[in-house]
Amino acid sequence: MFRSTNELNGYHVLATDGECGTVKDFLFDDESNIVRYLVIDTGNWLPGRKVLVSPVAIDQPNLDTRELPTVLSRENIETSPALEDDLPVSRQKEVALSSHFNWPMYWGHSDSGLDHHSTQTQVVELDGNPHLRSVKEVIGYHIQCMEGTLGHIDDLIVDTESWTMRYLVIDTQNWLPGKKVIIAFDWITHFTWEDKKAHVDLTEEQVRDAPVYDPRLPVNRAYEVQLYDFYGRPTYW
Repeated sequence: MFRSTNELNGYHVLATDGECGTVKDFLFDDESNIVRYLVIDTGNWLPGRKVLVSPVAIDQPNLDTRELPTVLSRENIETSPALEDDLPVSRQKEVALSSHFNWPMYWGHSDSGLDHHSTQTQVVELDGNPHLRSVKEVIGYHIQCMEGTLGHIDDLIVDTESWTMRYLVIDTQNWLPGKKVIIAFDWITHFTWEDKKAHVDLTEEQVRDAPVYDPRLPVNRAYEVQLYDFYGRPTYW
């Protein structure tokens, strides 16, 4: 199921015994393109507090009620380590979250959940995991194509089955007034964080002639086939 992160922001998060806050942001790994955490604002229940919830604890969103069910209790969330600041999120914080919720550590693959490599990573990244990026941070980043910039990131589309970032919605701004197009997240060659750009190996002509993106229509397999066929790119499925 593909969903807009702009749409999912503001969804009510449900614990097993009641509402516990709203979605405020997503933190994704810029190497794997996988959402590692949802940032939940606990609102009036726990004023001024934000917590991180892993997608492993989340069921599919209810589009009609704008609710996001979880397998967590309100007590689980209330006693979890709070997110005191914005990025970066330290590996220490991630270890504490994993321990509290009994989540698997995604950076380790041994039976214990923490192998030799992940122990090294924990030490190196103690002050902050440099690969965790905020969706709110990248909204507005300029798209750098082969000839120059051609617009900015207006939205990101996530697969809520695997919580993988699949697509970018690009607003072409004044270059092509009123036109939005969609490209695969995998087609980003790299980000340059200092000048807030996402670099893609696409030409202006490709984007100019691309099908217009209509957010009212679903992104389904038929749409994906058409998109990949237009750009002449190998599919991920």
